[in-house]
Amino acid sequence: MKMKQFDAFLFDLDGVVLDSMQHHIDAWQFYMKFHNVSDDRLSERMHGKRNDDIVREIWGESLSAEEVFRHGAAKEALFREMMRPHLEQKLVPGIRSFLESWKSMPMGLGSNAEPPNVSFVLDGAKLRPYFQAVVDGHQVQHAKPEPDVYLKAAAQLGFAPERCIVFEDSMTGVTAGLRAGATVVGVATTSNELPGAALMIRDFNDPALDHWLKERI
Repeated sequence: MKMKQFDAFLFDLDGVVLDSMQHHIDAWQFYMKFHNVSDDRLSERMHGKRNDDIVREIWGESLSAEEVFRHGAAKEALFREMMRPHLEQKLVPGIRSFLESWKSMPMGLGSNAEPPNVSFVLDGAKLRPYFQAVVDGHQVQHAKPEPDVYLKAAAQLGFAPERCIVFEDSMTGVTAGLRAGATVVGVATTSNELPGAALMIRDFNDPALDHWLKERI
């Protein structure tokens, strides 16, 4: 008899549930242009990181905590305004049907995203009922690439992280999942190579995913 290897799924948000990278880039560029700031390494700086880290990398470490929060909140409000008309179309292909097909599996979400963005996606797309644990980077001491969000989400679900599959699209997130002790599936929305991922999938319609899961669950 086959032994069940995993008990729960843990998902990142941006790039895994929502294909949002370009909208985040556009929002940052628009916001930075308004403030007469430019950064040729914007995509590199922002991928998988929490907003306070991004703001400090762009504007410098001398900003007060209030200024860091203000910049991040303003940019995210702009992002939500830009994304709102496209929310359903920008869900990662297959994610809704995947969540529905596996709804008996305990699921959690662990993201560096701002709390209003998490609510915007989960409530706007009516996906919140699928997730029994929702943890953002502001609920833990250390954001990704540290494992805190996934350790907390796994604990809220009541499973050891070693019994969880993490779905991630960035090396920052893959590192967080591996440091938590989880097995990571890479979603190739923003990168085709994620060293450390046990499996790479194009999106949630990729037939390789269903085959891989059925051998382990």
